[in-house]
Amino acid sequence: MDRPSSLALRVAVKKFGAQYLPGAAEVAVALSGGADSLALVAAAVAQDWAVTALIVDHGLQRDSAEVAAQARDQALALGCRDASVLSVIVDGAGGLEASARNARYAALEQSRGGLPVLLAHTLDDQAETVLLGLGRGSGGRSIAGMRPWDAPWGRPLLDLRRTETRSACAELGLTPWEDPHNVDSRFVRVRLRHEVLPLLEQVLGGGVAEALARTAASLRDDGDALDAQARAAFPASEGLAISNLRDLTPAIRRRVIRLWLLAGGALDLNDNQIRAVDALVMQWRGQGGVAVGADLSYQRLVASRSGDELVLSVHDVAR
Repeated sequence: MDRPSSLALRVAVKKFGAQYLPGAAEVAVALSGGADSLALVAAAVAQDWAVTALIVDHGLQRDSAEVAAQARDQALALGCRDASVLSVIVDGAGGLEASARNARYAALEQSRGGLPVLLAHTLDDQAETVLLGLGRGSGGRSIAGMRPWDAPWGRPLLDLRRTETRSACAELGLTPWEDPHNVDSRFVRVRLRHEVLPLLEQVLGGGVAEALARTAASLRDDGDALDAQARAAFPASEGLAISNLRDLTPAIRRRVIRLWLLAGGALDLNDNQIRAVDALVMQWRGQGGVAVGADLSYQRLVASRSGDELVLSVHDVAR
């Protein structure tokens, strides 16, 4: 018979499946071997899905291969249909955390075989994400946090705390791996987890993580409504007429600009880039173009103003 925390996880996964994956028979689960992902695998198997565990070996610790092999054995013992270890090289730009995340998601995307991938992010992860976005001034989209479903990624545990996943593992007799990076104060998220959030809980009298998660959910609802208005206003053309943008409210105008940039091949847009392009519309002083992120080698994607239009062009970069 299920005990409280393991039952809570099963209920959360069942509710998620009914809302976002009705009729699904197979899923993949990203498994690190830690308490969150191990408990999620157990709950997904209990949901009677055919579960494929995808274990990413980042190679960042000497025993990473052994940790990955142990996670694979645990997944199969829990009843997963299959479990695969995906070895990646973490060498991208943006620091260790960002590079590892990018490598991980790329490996999961390549190996999921068309299946939805369940990720073990909890309410604590959501609160940390909101604080990071707030501290970096990344705009409402970042502060809105992670979505429960952002195809193909699903997060069934966003309403549960880490204490519940740990308790569930104990109830099920599972021994999770303790990632040493989770207590390494070199990482901003670790300091948020162990220093900032506990202090906020103390100063504000508790309930801070839940409040941050509620704030994120509220911002997502507001953002979705504004995005719908922006899609209705977005003209299907190569250029974007300045005259069509001036009368839009700032929130809608910047969303239209974002849609236009994404349609033109931009990637990983941030609030500063979007506001800089918006300045070409509303604060035009003859300034040059704005470089935005794109998947280009030795080239860059630039948004600039030409007459009454915003235009995108590709510029060569010296090697």
